[in-house]
Amino acid sequence: MSTNKTQEKKKFEFPHGFVILFSFIVLVAILTYFIPAGEYERTTTEDGREVVVDGTYQTVESNPAGFFDIFQSIHIGMVDAAGIIFFIFIVGGAFGILRATNTLEGAFGSLSKRLAGKELLMIPAIMLFFAIAGGTFGMAEEAIPFVLILVPLAIMMGFDSITGTAIVIVGVYVGFGSAFMNPFTVGVAQGIAGLPTFSGMGVRFIFWFIFVAVSIIYVMMYARKIKKDPTKSIMYKEDLQRKIDPEVMNQQSLTKRQAVILGVLVLTIIGLALGVILQGWYITEIAALFLVMGVVVGIIGKLKVNQIAEAFVKGCEELVTGALIVGFAYAILTILQDSNTIDTILYGVSSVVSGLPSSFSAIGMLLTQSMLNVIVPSGSGQAALSMPIMVPLSDLLGVDRQTAVLAFQYGDGITNMIAPTAAVLLAGLAIAKISWIKWVKWIWPLILIQHIIAIIYVTIAHLFIW
Repeated sequence: MSTNKTQEKKKFEFPHGFVILFSFIVLVAILTYFIPAGEYERTTTEDGREVVVDGTYQTVESNPAGFFDIFQSIHIGMVDAAGIIFFIFIVGGAFGILRATNTLEGAFGSLSKRLAGKELLMIPAIMLFFAIAGGTFGMAEEAIPFVLILVPLAIMMGFDSITGTAIVIVGVYVGFGSAFMNPFTVGVAQGIAGLPTFSGMGVRFIFWFIFVAVSIIYVMMYARKIKKDPTKSIMYKEDLQRKIDPEVMNQQSLTKRQAVILGVLVLTIIGLALGVILQGWYITEIAALFLVMGVVVGIIGKLKVNQIAEAFVKGCEELVTGALIVGFAYAILTILQDSNTIDTILYGVSSVVSGLPSSFSAIGMLLTQSMLNVIVPSGSGQAALSMPIMVPLSDLLGVDRQTAVLAFQYGDGITNMIAPTAAVLLAGLAIAKISWIKWVKWIWPLILIQHIIAIIYVTIAHLFIW
């Protein structure tokens, strides 16, 4: 009997987000020895915003980052980003309490029972739910467990696993990416840009509605095709081999207690909108609102004090990576600022695109954010990394800061549905047992359509709105 053990070839493993960002920190630190130091003069506008003064760039004494500065920058970045990091933790903890009551599962179960016999109508109803959740309180990771329910349910209704996965992933991500009041993307980006929280909500809502409608139609057209001829599914052979538990069709219904909890969630979202519009709330007030919601929901759900605390911690745990990525992104910013090279980069980029029409500059911002999202898939992390550069760049190019935020959120959101680094996507595909290659083959036309729509919206916003 041979003692030699056969070794399997290891599959390529995409680097962790922290590995990628730390590599960026090191790379940026090295570049500070080659990028000339320089700075712009800045002035404060009548509405209190600090803006770059065009034509004032000048070189200053070089101050490249040292070896120890690389490691110090991470702690400094974490401290500088503390407000955003703990905001993410508190909101995540509050929704951890909500999830512990199984209210969302109950609401979904009631909806699926009401639509029995009207299978195709299930798609817009449930996708709209996820899109609203993504567009208001930034649901993302919380949607993953629903893939376990939707995939077998879709197959039993005559669709396929792609349809079941798309209802969740496309639904939540199209809402998240085109959001009108997502605190993790719009809220953070507007805060960095010095804009009132959730300002421009009306315009964003119209754009969100069209984005969601187009995505729902795309999924429904595919589902109808599979309903007529299941062999056209790219997952046909795999789905035939699945063992479906019939109990999936018997999901729990919404109890009276859970209905009250759902009402509290709705009131929280309404309160959030009124607070930011009428009182100018920012992340501190929003975090407090969600914390109150979590406690109230826990009490209504008859959770014990320790159960509420444990659910809160669990909710925080699910967002640890996303929250800490913000700190790593701020570390990169710290290196650039301390070495006086951030304005030099800004000067170089603005010099390249200054001859282009400003509408093309806005589109360039969108496409840049789309590529950056593959590397930094965290919405708030990407905002922390890119907005400090995009905001002054938009000032120099004559692009309104609201348009810059719009370009950021579309660039961040659309590629979430295809990026091999997007945690929610990869987790959902793993649960559904769908390969990333097959998913890309199915979704790339929708990604293309959404990018075209995003380019049109950013152009309209720049030329006619902002």
